[in-house]
Amino acid sequence: MEKTLESTSLIRFPDCDPFNHLNNACYLDYFINAREDHLMKELGFNIHAYAKESGTSWLVGINRIAYLRPAMLMETVAIDSTIIAWREREILLEMRMWDRGKITLKALLWSTFVHVDMRTGKAIAHNDDLTARFKPLEAPLPDPATTFEDRIAQLRSGTN
Repeated sequence: MEKTLESTSLIRFPDCDPFNHLNNACYLDYFINAREDHLMKELGFNIHAYAKESGTSWLVGINRIAYLRPAMLMETVAIDSTIIAWREREILLEMRMWDRGKITLKALLWSTFVHVDMRTGKAIAHNDDLTARFKPLEAPLPDPATTFEDRIAQLRSGTN
C-alpha cells in the first residue's frame, strides 16, 4: 500500500494576493482539502461521515508551515501527504506542495492532529480499528530527532 498519497489542485483567483501568489492563509485550505481528497479517493475514508457515526474526530493542535516558493494563479500544483508519526492520541502529518512536475517544493506543512471525543472535547486514544487501518500507512522519517527546519533542509537538498 502506498504510504504517500498525492493529488493535484488548480490555484484559483479568489485565493491569491495582488501579486497573483497564493495567499499564505489559503495554503492551509489547499493542504486540508487535498488530505480530505486523499482519504476519500485512495482509502475510501470519509472523515465527516466517520465523525458523525463515531462521535470522534481530529482537531489541529499544531501547524508548522514553510513557504518556500510561491504558488501562482492558475498553476496546477501537486500536493502529497504522509503520516510521519502515528501516536496513541495524535497524528503528525507531513504535507508538501510542489509544482506539477514535483521538481520545485513550494511549501511544507507539518500538522499535528489530536484525536478527540466530540462530545467532551477531550483527547482520546485511537481505537483499534483506526490503528489497524492507519498505523500501516505511517512512514517515519529515518531520524526521529529530525526537526522541521532539518526537514526543510533535507527536502531542499533533494534527500527525502
